[in-house]
Amino acid sequence: MTMTTNPLLSTAPLPAFASIKPEHIRPAVEALLEQARAALATATDAATPADYDTLARVLSVATERLSHAWGAVGHLNAVANTPELREAYNAMLPAVTEFYTALGADERLYAKYKAINAGAAGLSPARRQVLKHWIRDFVLSGAELQGAAKERFAAIQEQSAELAQKFSEHVMDATDGYAYYATAEELAGVPEDVVANARAAAEAEGKPGHKLTLHFPSYFPVMQYAANRALRETLYRAYVTRASEFGDKPELDNSPLMQQLLMLRQEEALLLGFKNFAEVSLVAKMAESPAQVLDFLRDLSARARPFAEKDLAELREFAAKELGLAELQAWDQAYASEKLKEARYAFSDQEVRQYLTVPRVLSGLFDIIQRLFDVRIIESQAEVWHESVKFYRLERAGQLVGQFYLDLYARPGKRPGAWMDEVRSRWARPEGVQQTPVAQLVCNFASPAGDKPALLTHDDVTTLFHEFGHGLHHLLTQVDELGVSGISGVEWDAVELPSQFMENFCWEWEVLQQLSSHVETGAPLPRALFDKMTAAKNFQSGLQTLRQIEFSLFDMRLHAEPGREAQIQALLDEVRSEVSVNPPPAFNRFQHSFSHIFAGGYSAGYYSYKWAEVLSADAWSAFEEEGVFNPATGSRYLHSILEAGGARDAMDSFKAFRGREPKIDALLRHQGMATA
Repeated sequence: MTMTTNPLLSTAPLPAFASIKPEHIRPAVEALLEQARAALATATDAATPADYDTLARVLSVATERLSHAWGAVGHLNAVANTPELREAYNAMLPAVTEFYTALGADERLYAKYKAINAGAAGLSPARRQVLKHWIRDFVLSGAELQGAAKERFAAIQEQSAELAQKFSEHVMDATDGYAYYATAEELAGVPEDVVANARAAAEAEGKPGHKLTLHFPSYFPVMQYAANRALRETLYRAYVTRASEFGDKPELDNSPLMQQLLMLRQEEALLLGFKNFAEVSLVAKMAESPAQVLDFLRDLSARARPFAEKDLAELREFAAKELGLAELQAWDQAYASEKLKEARYAFSDQEVRQYLTVPRVLSGLFDIIQRLFDVRIIESQAEVWHESVKFYRLERAGQLVGQFYLDLYARPGKRPGAWMDEVRSRWARPEGVQQTPVAQLVCNFASPAGDKPALLTHDDVTTLFHEFGHGLHHLLTQVDELGVSGISGVEWDAVELPSQFMENFCWEWEVLQQLSSHVETGAPLPRALFDKMTAAKNFQSGLQTLRQIEFSLFDMRLHAEPGREAQIQALLDEVRSEVSVNPPPAFNRFQHSFSHIFAGGYSAGYYSYKWAEVLSADAWSAFEEEGVFNPATGSRYLHSILEAGGARDAMDSFKAFRGREPKIDALLRHQGMATA
């Protein structure tokens, strides 16, 4: 193999995903690291002027190329994981982490950027924002540390990256490694397409019965519809004990990894001069202190609690009277809730699902985006990592705006959950070329069964719209500076605004008509069924809100209270005692698969979902007031929020759109928790 044939060393604008092999990773990443180190040496040389454009040309080009290649490797590790790929990725992870840690802590480079910042008055607002972030990030990356402290900081970054990767691997392996082969009788009540997929999975292995896994499209329909209580309990226990001492693979126990990660984060905070890691995390966020976040969460908890208590009382009463469940257990809740919803509102999620086929939903979603933001979405061609992945381009007036990959279906070797990630960002490159953004949109929906299109629940559709909101934030930016275009540089507790905003379209009648087409008849969703869905929109919203607050409060306290790494379960129990009206069983080990905070960048930041919901609900209320498809409102949102990216503070972007600071009223009203 020669370097010229290595797809990771290609300068093509898109990664050659189908051609990347594990054996390409080490030689390519080592070569790109060597180039990046050489660029850093040139950038920090005394002969190189402290000039914004010079440093972009010398350093940013090389580091962006490394980031581009390493991002492709990391993406494949998340969506097409194999033992060989994982080994190759992990082998290079320390070297890549070491480079970026050294880059962020380089005193010479820090001095150059401080010199540029001293004369920043003549720069554009976007460039001044980039400089502000750089100066802040240098401090947070240990640039002001000296000697042994600096060496220890670098070691912490490397060890933390390895531990987070191992945590994620344990969750993936525990999820992929479990299977239960159910009989047809055990699956009574489960939707036909779920049963068909389970039967096909077992047949593919040459085994009898129906293969049930812990992947959400397999797991959750059983919890929601299976009449067999013992089956629900079996799967529930397996799901909530993944990667823990109670799981069926105790060698994947994440307990020691969590403890080590928390200890390292606290040590990092002390090295940087903070009391705890929560304070470090909030430096780059809208929230100003852990106390402010805790107050916000507890205030919202107090508002939601009466509604949650009512939700639970109604569920318990219904389960006892109608289902014969005298004592409602954790594995009964999704099943009983679905039955209660069917009884109260005379419809089921499964009934709605028949109208929501993937082709129709995508067509309707694309129409909305095109109508609101004056772009066209056109299917295109690119190398992909799985045959089910699609590739699209966005155009405006015939000009390319951006491109995206769409990976919708769950499969072994793919990380659970849904996310948007960037392949590359918009950038006016120093070579004089305009780089357009590219995104990856990833979900884990149930695959098509047989020759029929895949069906989505309404929650699935909401998830799809959510991830497209992130994608639009990245793709529609008009900012040309690499550090603040698209989602880059946006405060973490504001980055969910565009994603949560898009979810609201899923509750508009005009939109649902566009999204729906019955899988058998082609008929659109009936108005009567939509009205029932709307009536049930805030079904158990009190319980759902407290659940999110529980996770958020646990995360913030875990990182704001040093010493809690030895009391993780005890702290979670404390939080549940304070917040939850319906604590889970003692064997529940949710935290062992809480990848958001242990492997996903949300440490001391999970509250961001609720924080940003205040922003998104208030933003949506402008559309309610002025018209959901009002061109002027859509244009104002596009220019104020999406196009602005991270080029200004999120509060300034929000006020540019709304004309004032956000209020919590719209969130409470949207979730049926407003009080007179």
